Amino acid sequence: MNEAGETPYFDKGSAGCMNNEQVLEQLMGRIVGPHEAVAAEASAHVDALTKPPGSLGKLEQLVIRLAGITGEVRPCFDQRAVIVMAADHGVVEEGISAFPAEVTSQMVLNFLAGGAAVNVLARHAGAHVICVDIGVNADLDHPELVSRKVRKGTANMAKGAAMTRGEAIQAILAGADVVSTEFAKGTQLFVTGEMGIGNTTASAAVMCALTGTAPASAVGRGTGVDDVGLQRKAAVVSQALTVNAPDADDALDVLCKVGGLEIAGLTGVILAAAANGCPVVVDGFISTAAALIASQLAPLSKEYMIASHTSHESGHAALLRELGLKPMLDLDMRLGEGTGGVLSLHLIDASCRILNEMATFASAGVSGGTTETLPTENPSASADSSVQGEVSP
Repeated sequence: MNEAGETPYFDKGSAGCMNNEQVLEQLMGRIVGPHEAVAAEASAHVDALTKPPGSLGKLEQLVIRLAGITGEVRPCFDQRAVIVMAADHGVVEEGISAFPAEVTSQMVLNFLAGGAAVNVLARHAGAHVICVDIGVNADLDHPELVSRKVRKGTANMAKGAAMTRGEAIQAILAGADVVSTEFAKGTQLFVTGEMGIGNTTASAAVMCALTGTAPASAVGRGTGVDDVGLQRKAAVVSQALTVNAPDADDALDVLCKVGGLEIAGLTGVILAAAANGCPVVVDGFISTAAALIASQLAPLSKEYMIASHTSHESGHAALLRELGLKPMLDLDMRLGEGTGGVLSLHLIDASCRILNEMATFASAGVSGGTTETLPTENPSASADSSVQGEVSP
């Protein structure tokens, strides 16, 4: 942020949108594939540890992926941050939430006071929570708040576009700027988090527009709407898609017409994490909608995504399948904030400790098995299958 409080990526001149689009293209151009040779070396080391090859299952595959992502044979993540993007949604006026819109700003203050669920879980996992106002419909002032406000909430997507294309790109670049700032401070791993009353509705609309899923299959209860509210939510998503006719072949068009500012910000978080060679742990339904947009904008960004959990939101499992990602946890959670992502950090730490601390057959003086006694399935034997896309086989 410059002295005027503006995101440095954003140019308010007449060519501002085109300029920002060029900056976005440059950001995406920095994303390259994982380090396959490093992943292969990590895979060989995992197979040399005192255990039958593949016996630690997904933990083995996870750490091999992390080695490939970071280019470090022995990955370790001492500094990690949860980026909580907060924004409001004009579509709330359609009655799609069990909570009023002002809860967004109230929860932002709760995050900043350290009292939300993600704060508690992050403290336990040794992660730093960074709360970003990217579109809250209120004037907020707090020394710990990262202010990147693009506008005060989106417009009502049931009546027209949620935001302009330029605003969507500005929000993406704002999210990328937050990651770049934290990366420069030494952060090695990022977790996506969000807060925004109405954002499950926007995420469902994004999912429907990009995958062709029917609104009734994509919407969930979100903040806890009843059956009537659920039907209304599906109808509102259907109306938004009809009114805006988003182009399924243009992720930015979908984002600006039926998305949200925090979804755009998280898209930037994912793209910038990938561009800097950092793993990004994707939280729940809203975060995964952002991940889908990021993957369509820059397909290689998917190689840096770690799916944390399956949300209880109806469309989340299908959205993860669309991305080809398999989550580590399934706890029937649907809170958001980054809570599932933070919980999965314990498994990431466990996988790294196995690689970094466990003895090999040679160092421990333990006799290794022969190929005749090995299991028929050996998930860690091929680094390629571990590096590409999925955490589990």
